[in-house]
Amino acid sequence: MTHIARITSNQPAPPAESPPESLRSQVRSAVIWRSGTQILGQMIAWASTFLVIRILSPADYGLFAMTQVILVLLNMLNGYGLASAVIQKAEIDDRAVRQLFGMLILLNAALALTQFLVAPIVAAYFRQPPVADLLRVQAALYLTTPFIALPYALLSRRMEFRRQSAVNLVSAVLGAIAAFAGAVGGLGVWTLVLAPAVMWSARAIGMMWAAAWWRMPSFDFRGAGSIARYGGLMAAGQLFWFVQSQADVFVAGRTLPAYELGIYTTSLFLAQIFVSKFVPPLNEVAFSAYARIQDDGASMGAAFLKSAQIIFLAAMPFYLGLAVVADPLVAVVLGDKWLATGPVVALLALAMPFMTLQVLFAPASDARGHPEISARNSATGAVVLGIAFVIGAQWGVRGLGIAWIVAYPLYLAICARRTLPVIGVTAGQVAHAVAVPVFAAATMAAGVWLLDHALPAMSPLLRLTTLVATGGGIYLAVLLIVARDMVRETIALVRNR
Repeated sequence: MTHIARITSNQPAPPAESPPESLRSQVRSAVIWRSGTQILGQMIAWASTFLVIRILSPADYGLFAMTQVILVLLNMLNGYGLASAVIQKAEIDDRAVRQLFGMLILLNAALALTQFLVAPIVAAYFRQPPVADLLRVQAALYLTTPFIALPYALLSRRMEFRRQSAVNLVSAVLGAIAAFAGAVGGLGVWTLVLAPAVMWSARAIGMMWAAAWWRMPSFDFRGAGSIARYGGLMAAGQLFWFVQSQADVFVAGRTLPAYELGIYTTSLFLAQIFVSKFVPPLNEVAFSAYARIQDDGASMGAAFLKSAQIIFLAAMPFYLGLAVVADPLVAVVLGDKWLATGPVVALLALAMPFMTLQVLFAPASDARGHPEISARNSATGAVVLGIAFVIGAQWGVRGLGIAWIVAYPLYLAICARRTLPVIGVTAGQVAHAVAVPVFAAATMAAGVWLLDHALPAMSPLLRLTTLVATGGGIYLAVLLIVARDMVRETIALVRNR
């Protein structure tokens, strides 16, 4: 088993022979803190977000989505891949960490300048002059990245997710407050710029404090080739991921009005809540844990299958439930002016299980020292999904939703064929691990759909409450009937039994 060595002189290294139970307890604690604070932070953030959505217009979200194309692109190059090298390496010294700090500072300063200069070009492409000003102000966000990415890597390497989670929670709360204040104060689309600025700044200050790593950066990069190579492969994967994740907005932003683009991006936000908000913190913990057992193929495979099963136990009822209650949910949460998002949310939700399984691959293959696989997978996604979005956009927002459903299963199959042998599992084992959650959720969705069509006319809130309560009961009942042992095992795992 590979273990994590000392980083600085005042940080003790893990014992040479950490027993498996010790690592299991660390992972359990990390998941509880990381996901627990994520859930609490998201509840606060969503309360603010949904209030802000009710105040702002779809056009505001359309303009903001146009800025995100360039912001997400450059963020793929912001150095988090370099920071991941610190987590993955078995041994790393103080000098290498200072070199990483220097790389992050130079890289993000260059990204900030680049975004500032290309802002008018992006605005001209979308034919929306306000986009230029939005991008110029958002360029300042890159200056916080070195002070987030470096301490994040140090804390993750030591499996110290408690402090990291506390910082994320506080920064999320501050961002939510800023968003609500901006919307109420009449800032319009600038509300969507203010909130992340407050959140990222708070996170930078908090992360540096939590890691307690106060060193001067080094700009002498001799001997840092391995970190640069690993980070470069990670960045390549992220760059291709940008193409696949932003291709829909890039295409639709050119062809659809800002209002329709706002409808689509808000629908995507709702459909991706689980995979974009809850899976990433679990992947952060998984990457750190996988890095410790990267030389034990059997343990890697078993850990991957168990994590996929547990995540799908929570994900499947969310996705399939969302597909059948999208209309009353939108009416209750977003209000009448967003009713057009309901059918789009229902379509997109059907593609999300495939996306969820696909994003679980990268932490395992990266931890085993194969970031090139993630890069190749992302390149594949850029081609497959990009073509699908170009075709789907011809039929507007609904066409984009159908493109997700058609393209993502194909993309997942290609990635699985390439990645699963490295992780040490087969496609059949993965299918077996997630079969029960899929079956139970499908049964639940069928029952809720039938009930929805049998109910008399009633208020959206009462309808939504009835459907959600019924769906939860059906899902739990099916699990207890067909997989009682799995439920007990999952509860025991959470309770550290």
